Amino acid sequence: MHALIDRTFSALETASVDFAPRRFGRVVACDGGLIEVSGLGIPIGTICSIAQGQSAPHRAETIGFRNGNTMMMMLGDTVLLRPGAIVRPEGTPGMLNVGQGFLGRAVDGSGEAIDGGGTILASASWPAGGHRVGALDRSRVTQEFDSGIRSLNALTTFGVGQRIGIMAGSGVGKSVLMDMIVDNAQADAVVVGLIGERAREVSDFVTRHMSGDRAAKTAIVAVPADHAANLRLRGAMLATSIAEHLRSQGKRVLLILDSLTRVAHAAREIGILLGEPGAARGYPPSALSTITKLIERAGNSERSGGAITGVYTVLADGDDQNDPVVDTARAILDGHIVLSREIAQRGQYPAVDVGASLSRVMNDIVPADHAANARRFRALSASYEANRDLVMMGAYRQGTDPLLDEAIAMQTGMGAFLSQRQDESVSLVAAREQLAELVAK
Repeated sequence: MHALIDRTFSALETASVDFAPRRFGRVVACDGGLIEVSGLGIPIGTICSIAQGQSAPHRAETIGFRNGNTMMMMLGDTVLLRPGAIVRPEGTPGMLNVGQGFLGRAVDGSGEAIDGGGTILASASWPAGGHRVGALDRSRVTQEFDSGIRSLNALTTFGVGQRIGIMAGSGVGKSVLMDMIVDNAQADAVVVGLIGERAREVSDFVTRHMSGDRAAKTAIVAVPADHAANLRLRGAMLATSIAEHLRSQGKRVLLILDSLTRVAHAAREIGILLGEPGAARGYPPSALSTITKLIERAGNSERSGGAITGVYTVLADGDDQNDPVVDTARAILDGHIVLSREIAQRGQYPAVDVGASLSRVMNDIVPADHAANARRFRALSASYEANRDLVMMGAYRQGTDPLLDEAIAMQTGMGAFLSQRQDESVSLVAAREQLAELVAK
């Protein structure tokens, strides 16, 4: 308690007081979640409060300008909003509160605590869009990252500072795989952004991961699907900003963002409200560029020596791997893990499609024998999957293809190698040894 009081007074000592007159505007129009405010010229990204008499004030974010009026998007419902309501700006435009105070806590997109633990004492500010750095500040990925998952450690080895996508349709196991990575990751801090997910899933995740020793180094930013689009987008930016601030202190951070598709949906809603035309299947260009900007903020920092290893889940609508969001993410990420519904229906979990999955940095960070064994496993798996129907129908004659003969003989062992219980952890060293033993048979 004394430490909390000391931190509170320290924050008050360094706080600045603004004695300038407070500007205000008035609501002149409302169209869904988009409102127009007159008489208030403020920068894009400014958060404002809208007075509602005796009721709690609404909050809105500036997203554009039109005909001399400021365009804002509500951070909540428009119920009780009335014409002429007074609008006042709050805080510093384009800046988010970050700091060590978020570790061990769960917050919403505005940085307000949702875990019942009291106010977050954020000690620093960070640009919502991140600090722009030169390309050479993103140093190379040279060290292995242990995910604790045998198939990923052996066949698509991650690197510290890599950006990886987990791509699949709904209900194939993205969230379970993400849980396993969070449980087994070796990092100084873990920042998780649950954007546009079910509220029940948020509650389950907080219950599982915000207890025990791991809780003290874990920060969760949760914005469920029923929240406003700009609040979902701010949640993704807040999670990334917290990770960037920790990286600037030299820490190795694991950033999990679930899901990148929901972020794109939020950016699409905002773009359409502003009148931006849809381009790729209804996604305006700004929605797809939002994904690129978020992903590019992760990685290694040459200046601080810290790293953000980013894991982003991507929902493939209708299991379409050529969906614009999936295609955009795959093009900018350093690797992608594809989960297959067909493999999941066979009862193999995690349902990793080995042939479609790829780590672009694996060959640079693993020993040559490990890389060779992984290529051998992929060749065997690809040969069996390409001829699976023939084998199952009994139409294949043994001896026709030596590689396929070997794949058929090893199929049971390969299936067991790719399967793993959710509560099981397989280290990188163990996965490498098991792969070498399996391929050598």
